[in-house]
Amino acid sequence: MLTSVTVPSKDGHVKDIVLGFDNIDGNPDNAIPIVKTSSLFISLLKDIRRTEILPIGTIGFDKFVWDAFIDGTTVYLTHVSQDDFEGYPGTVLTTAECTFSDNNEFAMRITAVSNKPTIINMSNHSYFNLAGHDKGCKELYKHKMTMNADKISKISEEQIPTGEFLDVGDTEFDFRLSQYMGDAISKTKTNGFDHNFCITSALTQAQQLRFVARVIHPESGRTMEVYSDQPNVLFYTSNNLPDPCGNISPDAENLSHCDNSSNVVGKNGALYKKHGAFCLETQNFPDAVHHDNFPSIVLNPGKLYRHEMIYKFGVFSGAVN
Repeated sequence: MLTSVTVPSKDGHVKDIVLGFDNIDGNPDNAIPIVKTSSLFISLLKDIRRTEILPIGTIGFDKFVWDAFIDGTTVYLTHVSQDDFEGYPGTVLTTAECTFSDNNEFAMRITAVSNKPTIINMSNHSYFNLAGHDKGCKELYKHKMTMNADKISKISEEQIPTGEFLDVGDTEFDFRLSQYMGDAISKTKTNGFDHNFCITSALTQAQQLRFVARVIHPESGRTMEVYSDQPNVLFYTSNNLPDPCGNISPDAENLSHCDNSSNVVGKNGALYKKHGAFCLETQNFPDAVHHDNFPSIVLNPGKLYRHEMIYKFGVFSGAVN
């Protein structure tokens, strides 16, 4: 969905902080779904193996040209998914209302209706690097993040949610006090994050807009805050982007010899590689249809699916603790 966001640094240097491509044909092999509006259901279901593209179906909503209407600083996008498309029941009308405000906020409000009961869990899959879209893993590791999440979803060896939760206390998943992304990644068993975090108290409260996370790149001072009315957020550190030499990690001493090789060429010739960006994808509970303790993700006729997310950009000039 987002193709470019330019933000000044504390010194006035403007950078584009969203990964993307020069044109619509820039990613012909779909090497990575960098610019994306997800399909009906973005998270894992039992007995369906994960691929590099998150939606269960092979044809996500990002593969379609949506109808668009512009009203001032707001763009209204609509798409109709026909009954039984990708195996989903119901003809579904989806609207994404996208607005940039004078408060440096990008708000996306997704709504959907269906004429048959169907499952819906949509999100935005934008990739960010607050140092600049082309700055790669070295700068990504310097980002500090605070997250309003006290649990993560427990997953099986097949990477499928079990319906249980794990407390984040005393683990690499505890971002309630800010952590450098590089330090946290180095503690993971998978050399990166691709985990569903549960927003504190969201399971016991009504749907409402909540603070999700705050990320800062100390050197530039650029900040991004995320707010959402969904109970979860997927934190992903672009682990599936190319790692040409097989050594990209926060603990690697020298990555410069691989700087000129990548099969994902982005805007202005930028080479996108592993750990070059992060995603914060607000969403409902993964695999909720198989777990009675999760809120229902079934959309029934006559009901409205809604998902609001806000990305607030800014500049911080003080000391970073």
